[in-house]
Amino acid sequence: MPDTIVHIASKKNLNLRWLLKMAWRDSRRNRGRLALFISSIVLGIAALVAINSFSDNLRTDIDRQAKSLIGADLVIASNKEVEPKMQRLLDSLAIGGDRSDEVRFASMVVFKSTQGTRLVQVRALESGGFPYYGEIESEPKAASTAFRSGGRKALVDNTLLLQYNTKPGDSIKVGKLTFEIVGALHKIPGQTAMTATIAPAVYIPRRYLEETGLLQKGSRISYYHYYKLPAETDADKLVEKLEPRLEEAGFGYDTIESRKESTGESYTNLARFLALVGFVALLLGCVGVASAVHVYIREKLATIGVLRCLGMSGTQAFLIYLFQVAAMGLIGSIVGAILGSLIQLYLPQLFQSFLPVEVTVAVSWSAVAGGIGIGLVISVLFALLPLLTIRNVSPLITLRAGIEHVSKQPDKLRLGVYGLIVAFILVFAYMQLGTWLRALSFTGGVLVGFVVLALIAHLMMRLVKRFFPSNWGYVWRQSLANLYRPNNQTLLLTVSIGLGTALIATLFLMQRLLLSEVAIAGSENQPNLVLFDIQNAQKDQVAQLTKEQGLPLLQMVPVVTMRLDEMKGLTAADVRKDTTLEIPDWSFTREYRVTYRDTLIDSEKTVGGTWKGVASLEDGPIPISLEDQYAERLKVSLGDTLIFNVQGALVPTVLAHLREVEWNRVQSNFLVLFPKGVLDEAPQFHVLMTRTKSDAESAQFQRTLVQRFPNVSAIDLGLILQTLDEILSKIAFVIRFMALFSITTGLLVLIGSVNISKFQRVQESVLLRTLGASRKQILTINAFEYLLLGALAAGTGIILSVGASWALAVFSFEMPFVPDFAPLLPVFVGITALTVFIGMLNSRGILNKPPLEVLRREG
Repeated sequence: MPDTIVHIASKKNLNLRWLLKMAWRDSRRNRGRLALFISSIVLGIAALVAINSFSDNLRTDIDRQAKSLIGADLVIASNKEVEPKMQRLLDSLAIGGDRSDEVRFASMVVFKSTQGTRLVQVRALESGGFPYYGEIESEPKAASTAFRSGGRKALVDNTLLLQYNTKPGDSIKVGKLTFEIVGALHKIPGQTAMTATIAPAVYIPRRYLEETGLLQKGSRISYYHYYKLPAETDADKLVEKLEPRLEEAGFGYDTIESRKESTGESYTNLARFLALVGFVALLLGCVGVASAVHVYIREKLATIGVLRCLGMSGTQAFLIYLFQVAAMGLIGSIVGAILGSLIQLYLPQLFQSFLPVEVTVAVSWSAVAGGIGIGLVISVLFALLPLLTIRNVSPLITLRAGIEHVSKQPDKLRLGVYGLIVAFILVFAYMQLGTWLRALSFTGGVLVGFVVLALIAHLMMRLVKRFFPSNWGYVWRQSLANLYRPNNQTLLLTVSIGLGTALIATLFLMQRLLLSEVAIAGSENQPNLVLFDIQNAQKDQVAQLTKEQGLPLLQMVPVVTMRLDEMKGLTAADVRKDTTLEIPDWSFTREYRVTYRDTLIDSEKTVGGTWKGVASLEDGPIPISLEDQYAERLKVSLGDTLIFNVQGALVPTVLAHLREVEWNRVQSNFLVLFPKGVLDEAPQFHVLMTRTKSDAESAQFQRTLVQRFPNVSAIDLGLILQTLDEILSKIAFVIRFMALFSITTGLLVLIGSVNISKFQRVQESVLLRTLGASRKQILTINAFEYLLLGALAAGTGIILSVGASWALAVFSFEMPFVPDFAPLLPVFVGITALTVFIGMLNSRGILNKPPLEVLRREG
């Protein structure tokens, strides 16, 4: 102590070395407590480092494996047959290099050994060198080239072989032809496991395509041309020159650089979202830090008062405890970075269904450094709020413990710290999201979440204090009083546990809500089987077959394909020349699939203009109807003119009607609707909707359909629902995995806050035991208090999740909010029970020892 007095007296100016030594000495009896509350930031840092490390590794691997994503230097795609003029251009691109052509379309196939039928993506590949980079992975390996070299051979997706109990050597019927299965297809360049599940592929040689009889007028067929360019040719510069001609012809294109950019952007967005979830966990931890530092500083007031009496300035005292918090924040961030680097070893397995490349595992030092820096800065920022009060501690506290130890004058520095915290969150969100608007939305959402949770906690404390039932037994009154007495944990737990609960509950609600929107296969009187590519000559026969099988004919709709040639007097060339025009150039390159009828259906509602159900070409521009939101994207309004190219014939139209469409209804909904009397004789195909009562009935009907009409394809909506459920489940698991960091952080905050306020609880319990309270009574008081706290925190989080789910449903997904609350009960019960368990676990030492021993140990 004399040494301390000399230093304080002689060092009016700041001496960092001496202050650091004092911080070290003062922390010796409290390092365990400091480490506990700082540990609440460990999981947040771990989440950030894990996601950012994985993102860095993924970006590196996308760059390294970019060529294998498309398997060629250049890919040109079209959904119509190539005209002679464009064919000469495509041929010229292959000079000095190589080209492979592929035709893709959806079709039913029959597995001969089991007579099973399935809608697949048929890929008719011309003999050539594709893929020029990477490989088509198959078992046996030679099958990837064997199916192209003579004979009717097919390469079939491995999951289909397993599903239909088929193996290489068996045969598969595609259209009118039967192909020998030479191998199991495992992976295609650029394909993910998820896309393989949605659209399993069957490869056949292109030279047999015409004989299958599947290429019908109006069928949806895509043509792909893969190029290996000469080494000196820059693919991006080449397509930049060709872009006007390609767009005019309605051709799309992809290069290694463009695919690398689009793929990287897609997964970067996913990583950014998950990093924000991890950041929320870090913010929760920092709330725990702020609360724990507040309690810690209150226990240190006597020590601070003694130092102030010895001549230490408020700034010096402030710095001593700031150094302690900064040191613990640094240690916690380092531990979190190490843990995050270990967690990222598992992430490639977690995301493998969504990834088109093999992700290597390596430590990302930039992610580690960033995580440590973020952890240190934000833990110090949150700790500053309670630390600032040290500067105003009065030396008189050593003489009179009951006096106000800090000034009541408003502290401008506290407002500055609040501003720094908000600014830090905003900057971090901007770094993750890339735009200030999104960053502001995220920051606003976080602030609203914290404020709502805090207000509910304050409201609960006020209501309990004012209205709690005075006629209840002593044990219950004591438990309720603990919710609002000094050093209560109500606010802390409501915010930390509540926000973690809100994340998980929102996920469950949205998953159920989305599934309910598409869960149409089990709905009464709703179609669950869709037949398409029905040709005009087959329309009546397919309808008759459906009735013969005892199935209802719910809907038969004609579909005509066309392109937009002119809009508001402007062509695609005009739009490309004048960049100031608001008309989107993609509107001229896409293919429109439209229908015609004289009435609106029950999934459509008029929002503008009038619908004229019958028209004639002789009457002038044809009045058409557009879906209202699509009209907004096209930048057209009622009265604007549009000219469509209906497979070579130009049809002038005028926008006379706008419709609101319920897209989630199982009906044939369209963006563009023509009246009857105009397209009746145009080349078209038909879509038929029916309903089967069982999977067996559906399978039998599809087998009969394929045998009589091999070009007609069937979509089993039950299978689509099952696939969608699997996709949503995998996505939900990924998000739950990240939300787990938040809820676990909240529980760590609970453990830390209970432990830090343990001394006060000990004093209360010892006093009660001295007055004659039994262990059972004290146990009941503590258990009921934590039951109330857990129920309040979980209930508040669930209330917030309902509001968040409503906002997401109405504003983001634009669908009615009809929630399923069933999964919320297990969440509420689980979080509440866990809170009680942890609270009682931390209190166990008080109940089993004599009061005097406990006081001596804690004193």
